[in-house]
Amino acid sequence: MEIIGGVARFQGDVFPQQRDLFQALARDGQKPKTLMISCADSRVVPELITQSGPGELFVCRNAGNIVPPFAMKNGGVSSAVEYAVVALGVSEIIICGHSDCGAMKAFFNPEALETMPNVKAWLSHAEPAHEVVRTCYGHLDHDEQVQAMVLENVAIQLVHLQNHPAVAAGLAAGKLSLHGWFFDIESGTIKALDSNGEFRDTNNPDDLPVAVPARKPRSVSRIVKAA
Repeated sequence: MEIIGGVARFQGDVFPQQRDLFQALARDGQKPKTLMISCADSRVVPELITQSGPGELFVCRNAGNIVPPFAMKNGGVSSAVEYAVVALGVSEIIICGHSDCGAMKAFFNPEALETMPNVKAWLSHAEPAHEVVRTCYGHLDHDEQVQAMVLENVAIQLVHLQNHPAVAAGLAAGKLSLHGWFFDIESGTIKALDSNGEFRDTNNPDDLPVAVPARKPRSVSRIVKAA
């Protein structure tokens, strides 16, 4: 198996050069600052895209970079989100969609899902994005509608994410910011969702768009006095 050869190269060539790093991680544990929720597509590699090393990025991958509403509970994604925010104290969460996404393309070929009932049920969490495309982007051609679906899905999953208690609390406490990204496989470029709902280029690291910025807690005393 080719993958076994890769393991051998890691153990023989890569690990010895980073032995101190791995020993420190084993001794001190992980302290990532960012959770990245991305698609399970083999062409999308979060650590490669962000040039993150071991211990720097907490990653959750699934078909369609989906975050189920909190009401679903007990799912792997919900558990990863809760653990990242509560136990690890991440300060950033990124939901990253990508071009040519098979999960989003499936909405335009529903017959293909009839033999995959679990995938069909999972993708139902992206149905609001599909309805947005049907309502607002019907004038576009097929490929453009697929790309619109990818972008709208990122926005919808960010809405789901904000309803998770740990995330809502982190945002309110000013300790957490949320990002929505679109990764173009062919060009390697990334567009980021800003607070106005537009995807912008990320050429300037000092002006990286933030979809949902952290905020200061509301002043309850002012609300009470006003009432």
